[in-house]
Amino acid sequence: MSATSHGAVAGEAGRRRTFAVISHPDAGKSTLTEALALHAEVIDEAGAVHGKAGRRGVTSDWMEMERKRGISITSAVLKFAYRDSVINLLDTPGHGDFSEDTYRVLAAVDAAVMLLDAAKGLEPQTLKLFDVCRSRRIPVLTFVNKWDRPGREALELLDEVEQTIGLRPMPVTWPVGVAGELRGLVECATGEFTRFRRTAGGATRAEAEIVPAERAAVEEAPHWANAQDELALLDEIGAKYDEAAFLAGVATPVLFGAALPNVGVARLLDALVELAPSPAERTDVDGRPRAVDAPFSGLVFKVQAGMDPSHRDRMAFMRVCSGRFERGMVLTHAGTGKPFATKYAQSVFGQQRTTIEEAFPGDIVGLVNAGALRPGDTLYAEDPVEYPPIPSFAPEHFAVVRCAEAGKHKQFRRGISQLDSEGVIQVLRSDLRGDQAPVLAAVGPLQFEVATHRLESEFRAPVTLEPLGYSVTRRTDAAGAEVLDRQSEVEVLTRNADGALLAVFGSKWRLETIRRRYPEIVLEALPAGSADAAD
Repeated sequence: MSATSHGAVAGEAGRRRTFAVISHPDAGKSTLTEALALHAEVIDEAGAVHGKAGRRGVTSDWMEMERKRGISITSAVLKFAYRDSVINLLDTPGHGDFSEDTYRVLAAVDAAVMLLDAAKGLEPQTLKLFDVCRSRRIPVLTFVNKWDRPGREALELLDEVEQTIGLRPMPVTWPVGVAGELRGLVECATGEFTRFRRTAGGATRAEAEIVPAERAAVEEAPHWANAQDELALLDEIGAKYDEAAFLAGVATPVLFGAALPNVGVARLLDALVELAPSPAERTDVDGRPRAVDAPFSGLVFKVQAGMDPSHRDRMAFMRVCSGRFERGMVLTHAGTGKPFATKYAQSVFGQQRTTIEEAFPGDIVGLVNAGALRPGDTLYAEDPVEYPPIPSFAPEHFAVVRCAEAGKHKQFRRGISQLDSEGVIQVLRSDLRGDQAPVLAAVGPLQFEVATHRLESEFRAPVTLEPLGYSVTRRTDAAGAEVLDRQSEVEVLTRNADGALLAVFGSKWRLETIRRRYPEIVLEALPAGSADAAD
């Protein structure tokens, strides 16, 4: 790569902002995602997740089950231009049962927007997702949503953020009016006041009016006076924006608004462009940094089939980590050393797909018909590199799955293999039951519903599920498996994805009994996927 090319790649990387929106279920995450796209003028009208009959779902929710339930089940990518930047926005499932999918997405972003409900504040799933951001050193911006509805006091919410997760809040905007009586937003750095007029149903951008402070003091009294007192208090305690503290992950810029009526959303989009970091060097599996202008490398963080019902293809989502991607280039799969052709490369906007000719660090490339790829795989050109794998969570729910129709076994096996390779659910092999009756393992029970729905709708393979009474998982080895196979209320299963031996127990009490009796055997904890998962 020439010096000019190095400079071009670094320049393009500097324009990228790649971030995820994370939150507890029902905090308004998909609505915010839609509102951001609306304010970037890449869609003309916003949908509604919980709209009335006949209203369409949000752009990022394309799976049939998502539209019916009004929740995000799988992550989605929205790429669009805004100002001089290129935005790669990754919408994530809020429900804890799909936390593995969210974890994979967080392996592909440079920043996150933590969405808080003005009435509920920090909730368990939000806390867990923030812990993942902390472990990955992902800077977090906070957006306090639903300020148009009754809720808690703004200062109380800031205090909760600092006391609960240790992030120092740095307000960027401040609400005039208590939750439920939002009069407008003040820019903390300049004191500029913006008043909003919502549109019908929040389908289009809210009208914004800049109001001079003198007018606001008269027209918005006493809300204006109260906001000024709160801002003076924030100034006294030194809550001003500090870029170094934000990028170091010890402080969070805070903005207020309401995603459904599109209030404060444009300011959040501007803040992401102005404050969020652009792609930087990424550390490989051996701890060595790879610069953004090094030869091409990419991390596969998600695999998804069935996005286009008219084409039974399979798409791998790859984050460009370094260098310039060009469609048609032949890459090397780091895990196998085999070549991988990229003739069918696409840019993604929800369910919509367009052919892409090039991409740069921070961009998300959809690789079609990527049957050889799994989440966590690395692809590279020229200089070999491999990025750390994305770990699988400890499953807490188990069920034996069987094909319900004798003539559908071929479709059943193909469907199980597909779901396993996508990471929709973990597939385990049991020596007691054989390949005809694999064990499905899930972080949450909704994963079973998604798996059975897809087996029936995509592969025409109706199934039956037989729940198993296990709830605790540990990784073991061959020696440990030999001992554990002789115990009651314990079973050793083989994970199809990587051949790992997983010991599953009926309870934590049973696990501790085995540990005391056989202290020499290997029983390693896996990453926890829920707030009350194993230690």
